[in-house]
Amino acid sequence: MEDRQAKHSEYRISTDASEVDVDVVHHFLSTQSGWATGISRELVEESLRHSLCFSIFQQDRMVGFCRLVTDMATFGYLVDVFVVPDMRGKGISRLLMDAVMAHPAVKKFRRFTLATSSAHGLYEKFGFTPLSKPESFMEVYRPKIYLEG
Repeated sequence: MEDRQAKHSEYRISTDASEVDVDVVHHFLSTQSGWATGISRELVEESLRHSLCFSIFQQDRMVGFCRLVTDMATFGYLVDVFVVPDMRGKGISRLLMDAVMAHPAVKKFRRFTLATSSAHGLYEKFGFTPLSKPESFMEVYRPKIYLEG
């Protein structure tokens, strides 16, 4: 997989997996997210190894992150999108989404999905809409899996 970097004013976006600050990702997901509370560091590390990761940095500090679960050809599922709390409201999530949408693999996707409970306005700007055929989708959903013993 090709390393990609983009620079936007004072921010730098990278898809180089070696640059992901796993401590930041794990801390956010396990303690501050509404979707992965209690997730172990080992499970976060495994998920990163099997994903296309986008990290956004201000100097050397990772201030935002997201990852794509994808076959790199036809389908992508955008997950774990976040900006660290003290950096919100600065347009970082939009820069992150600009980088995601510009990635060559994303341009080929027949279907690109995500699940969100609070950021519909952001994702609509990038072409996301409610499912066109919700009756075609099914799921196994276990929201408290990481908290179960």
